[in-house]
Amino acid sequence: MNAVAPAVIKTRFATALYEGREEQVAATYPLRRLGVPEDVAGAVVFLCSHDAAWITGQTLVIDGGVTLTGTVR
Repeated sequence: MNAVAPAVIKTRFATALYEGREEQVAATYPLRRLGVPEDVAGAVVFLCSHDAAWITGQTLVIDGGVTLTGTVR
């Protein structure tokens, strides 16, 4: 089994994490933007595909580079 670990993704579920201060929150990410569902979807599709058949027990971090900064979200 594999998993994905996204940072803040612009969805209704995560709105409280950035609403009214999106620019400030995005500025803390090396890519200078919040994620969108499409940023995660491709990775999920890959992990569900035959191309990932030999990958198991992994967590794919999809965070716009925020783990590079050492900042915990």
